[in-house]
Amino acid sequence: MNPDFWLNKWEKGETGFHSNESHPFLTEFWLQVPACQRVFVPLCGKSLDMLWLRSQGLAVLGVELSERAVKDFFQSANLQPEISRHGALQIWRSDDIEILCGDFFALTVADLGGCDVIYDRAALIALPPPLRLRYAQTIKYFFPQGTKMLLVTLDYPQSEMDGPPFSVGEEAVRALYQGANIEQLASRDVLPDNQRFSQRGVSRLFEDAYLVTL
Repeated sequence: MNPDFWLNKWEKGETGFHSNESHPFLTEFWLQVPACQRVFVPLCGKSLDMLWLRSQGLAVLGVELSERAVKDFFQSANLQPEISRHGALQIWRSDDIEILCGDFFALTVADLGGCDVIYDRAALIALPPPLRLRYAQTIKYFFPQGTKMLLVTLDYPQSEMDGPPFSVGEEAVRALYQGANIEQLASRDVLPDNQRFSQRGVSRLFEDAYLVTL
């Protein structure tokens, strides 16, 4: 899977993965995360979760490959961003929300300065296994030991449907973040609310939330 796959999805408006409301796991479990000042949201798309995080008094740093997604986010939020460039990345900034537009793997540790918590709702499950491993290794490299992450994944029989989104069960989460402390906060059957999965032949679909301490 190359970057053009996701760029084409956004350009064609094939964004069934986007939700028009904050994720319930975020609002339910954010108090499990210790007090912080700036949260990192990888592969953020145009997620409204960033607005909810800002409403909690947090500064938000997202990274997103698609300029269309970034533009749509600021337009829908009625925010007027300042746009600048830093190396291979475009920086969109308004108030306490900043989105780095470009390849996640082009980031450096310096780009994430001040981020002390991670919220991964849709990054890990967007990536096939080889990139997923590279992504998890990069997260562990970027952030110091003890950093907290609220992680949301999907768990379904991968043989029944090609991703993305991909199935990442508890065993895979523990293997990817080996050495981290991982607490499963919830595992809920969401197939009745996701008919597009049923239509593609998926017989079981659970959404899981984890608190990961790197």
